[in-house]
Amino acid sequence: MPDLIPLALQDAPALIERIFPAQKISAEAQKERKAGAGQTLTALGSYWKGRKPLIMVRAIVLGCLLPATEDLEADLRIFEQLMAIDDEAFTRREPKFKVKDLPQLVTLDNPWDFFDYTLPKSSPSKLLVRGGVEEESPLTPLGKGGDMIANLTFPLKVALKVRWKRGLPETEKQKIYGLALAGMTYEEKVNLCKRPEELDPAVLYGPIWPQVNAHLGRFGIKAESHEELVEQLGILRFGHRPKVGDTFCGGGSIPFEAARLGCDVYASDLNPVACMLTWGALNIIGASAERRAEIEQAQKEVAAAVDREIVALGIEHNERGDRARNFLYCLETLCPETGWMVPLTTTQIISTNHKAYAKLIPDYQNKRFEIEIITGAGQEEMEAAEKGTVQDGNLVYELDGKTYQTSIKTLRGDYKDQDKVNRNQLRQWEKSDFKPRPDDIFQERLYCIQWITKETLKKSTQETYFASVTAWDLANEKKVEEIVEKNLSTWQEKGLVPDMAIETGYNTEQPIREKGWRYWHNLFSPRQLLVNSTILKLSTLVENKLFFPRILDFNSKLTTWVGPSNRDKNNNTFSQQKLSTLFNRAERGWFFLEDILQYQSYGFSIPKINFSINCLDAFDIKNYVEIWITDPPYADAVNYEEITEFFIAWLRKNPPPPFDQWIWDSRRSLAIKGDGEDFRRGMVAAYSAMTQNMPDNGLQCVMFTHQDTSVWSDMVSIFWAAGLQVASAWYIATETSSALKQGGYVQGTVTLLLRKRLQTASTFKQRLLPKIRKEVAAQIEAMLNLNEAASAHGESVFNDSDLQMAGYAAAMKVLTQYTEVDGRDVTALALQPRQKGQTTVVDDIVQYASEIANNLLIPDRLRAINAETWGEISGVERFYLRMLAIEQTGAGKLDNYQNFAKAFHINYQPLMASVKPNNARLKTAQDFKPRELASGDLAGTLLSEILMAIQELLADKDPKVVMSQIRTSLDDTYFAKRPHLSAMSQYMAEMLENQRPQEAQKAQIIASRIQNEGLGG
Repeated sequence: MPDLIPLALQDAPALIERIFPAQKISAEAQKERKAGAGQTLTALGSYWKGRKPLIMVRAIVLGCLLPATEDLEADLRIFEQLMAIDDEAFTRREPKFKVKDLPQLVTLDNPWDFFDYTLPKSSPSKLLVRGGVEEESPLTPLGKGGDMIANLTFPLKVALKVRWKRGLPETEKQKIYGLALAGMTYEEKVNLCKRPEELDPAVLYGPIWPQVNAHLGRFGIKAESHEELVEQLGILRFGHRPKVGDTFCGGGSIPFEAARLGCDVYASDLNPVACMLTWGALNIIGASAERRAEIEQAQKEVAAAVDREIVALGIEHNERGDRARNFLYCLETLCPETGWMVPLTTTQIISTNHKAYAKLIPDYQNKRFEIEIITGAGQEEMEAAEKGTVQDGNLVYELDGKTYQTSIKTLRGDYKDQDKVNRNQLRQWEKSDFKPRPDDIFQERLYCIQWITKETLKKSTQETYFASVTAWDLANEKKVEEIVEKNLSTWQEKGLVPDMAIETGYNTEQPIREKGWRYWHNLFSPRQLLVNSTILKLSTLVENKLFFPRILDFNSKLTTWVGPSNRDKNNNTFSQQKLSTLFNRAERGWFFLEDILQYQSYGFSIPKINFSINCLDAFDIKNYVEIWITDPPYADAVNYEEITEFFIAWLRKNPPPPFDQWIWDSRRSLAIKGDGEDFRRGMVAAYSAMTQNMPDNGLQCVMFTHQDTSVWSDMVSIFWAAGLQVASAWYIATETSSALKQGGYVQGTVTLLLRKRLQTASTFKQRLLPKIRKEVAAQIEAMLNLNEAASAHGESVFNDSDLQMAGYAAAMKVLTQYTEVDGRDVTALALQPRQKGQTTVVDDIVQYASEIANNLLIPDRLRAINAETWGEISGVERFYLRMLAIEQTGAGKLDNYQNFAKAFHINYQPLMASVKPNNARLKTAQDFKPRELASGDLAGTLLSEILMAIQELLADKDPKVVMSQIRTSLDDTYFAKRPHLSAMSQYMAEMLENQRPQEAQKAQIIASRIQNEGLGG
């Protein structure tokens, strides 16, 4: 084996420039997303929603370091082994098979090498089985005693109790798993198995290193771990261990996963909360086992100390010694019609598990309502309690048989000032306020407590019950208020409670407008201020400070009670990415809250690498980095510069080292916003700085949400002006459907790879077009060839979205080689203000690339029938035919339809029978109304003629009459279009055969009639 020669691969293309298994990475990314709170970095704080999947980051880093050789198939195979996404890896990813189910999934000639059995006991006969144990069995022996069993083969046709053979090595079990997994789709395998990050690397990757070294040995590679491989690849490319940088580090997934692979890391962000989370990823989740044990012990000590203080105060126990699990509060307001104080609740239901609800009982003497907690209620009572006193933006309640209704806006006194700005009559809270004043419009009321019985407090499963509020409970509330009132100013001075005003903004305006809360501590109740300040006071260890925001997230007045949905708990504040105020809410008692403070160890020890984290602007970097990987803000990005002030307000006064090196302010004015000219200029400055701080053979990888070609135009213009050249692009479906995303649509991420533009060159747009056509065609052809090779194994490497992205990237690769187009400098072109309706050079090129790519993406079966048809039909027809092929594979994800609709420049919705995120589908011929086929984009198309003909044939019309109508409709164009009409009908017949056999039959009739007609039939 040759020696490792530094810089031997200095100019070699990276694997990710040529090939990337985007479909598999998409499936893995969505598996990671579906893990929810089980994702590795959410332990630090699920309030940061924008983390990119770790599996995606790992793929990018390895793809940037691995060389592309002359054997791309072998390169791909090694890459998949390194990612644990190859077939053999799934046998080591602990598939969740039940042993008893395996006999029905595999075929074995000699199963007893792997399994032991117990025969059923309900039998009239006796049978001698292996080991000399006699069991009753209904079976007739095939031989003597155990010979009967030895001759049985899988799949079993008999009811035997099956278990793994005692002492069977894991490698032997993996053989059985391999047989059981054979034939499954990739998505099915992913859903059945653990994520690579959940497994022991030595076990998962141990078997791959001989093959990795054999493939890369020509370069001097000899590795037994990812860390060794990454360091050696770094030496070959850059002369030393590679450094990965991220100037928008956010939740820390990019620095963390790069470090876990063995790269040195540079991370920065303008937001100190982002820097804190990234620091935690590297120093807590990535800590050694010994250090993690120390951190966990420190957390337990803080939790125990807080518990002692709470118990000593006696504010969480009732008279019999039961302990509070949850406190339920609601707002209360004066009804202007009756003068009664009325509770404001969105529902009266408290717990479906306990069949508990709040019953309002009039108190005529005090003109208010007592709230009685009813448990064990019947179904009719629970149904009646579903509606609260807040309905459709109104206060609605009944008194003495009469219903009263007042708009919440009226109660709040909403109005518009002279500048047409929305205002209201709510009192604006002050820095000394921690509860409503007696004359405030909205009061706050404790109306129910969930208790844990003292007998079950120390048991693994506690017994709980809901109860009305007593005088004892109100006395405890009073005690808490007195403690806060006495200490608030001191706590604020010491930094244990915020004294920071809320700056108005897109997200932060809501608490001010809806409740009059002007200071951040106004978002916390007296009990929460007491508990949170106590935790902060006792959290001297830096790691405990980092976990404190988790407590804030779950312990504010913005946490929704979800008891009506079968879970007796509250959601966290940022379960949605906004600061929503509530009419009724829940607070956790410390007994239930302390688990939030205590981090559970995951065992992701990071190797000994160098890393630095800086709180500064993206264009202010000074660190030299070989590979920049960034996920920048764009378009509808979350306003983290606003919502993280919720945490900054608590942490800013006493940050421990190294947090004290950062500016504890959101610096909103400096944050790069996701749109407008300032955004584009800020992004150019940031990416120019990164370009200047990387070697000539360095790489940049940028991730952004793929929406439409205008997104491409903006982003590519930015990178073009920053001195970067596009090398490749891949589309990854990173997000699963979620209530957090409007419409719950599956979202994709474009992964764009860029290199430095090292030379100056000038050209004209018209000269670019033939070069772009050639580059796009070559790129897509190469990818289709790889798909064809992979199809021999029953799968493909790239889907249509990958091919589209590669087409765009090929065009941008040509365009971004130039520093001057049509006599204009690219920076001036990129930064020129956008005028409504105006298109730029980049817009035109992206559009042109899209058209070229789409012309090449002929469905395989249509290509075989008549390839020329694709060039003769419209975008709406292409869309419908392409999606028929995708539906045949069962891939009914809405983003497929959205992406192709954008590619073919059509409005897809009129063609859809369903737009459910994961179960979208086209309309069938029968779904279309006649007017839909005669108007809009479908009007006058061959597709509309075929669909109408299928409708008529399904209605038992004479085929001769139907064909005559097609000829009449197409008039003198019929004979010219006949080959394409026939090809489309034949294609539709084949695509619809399994899912819509009746329509397939009618489409086949149309095709056959046209074909016979052509033969003179």
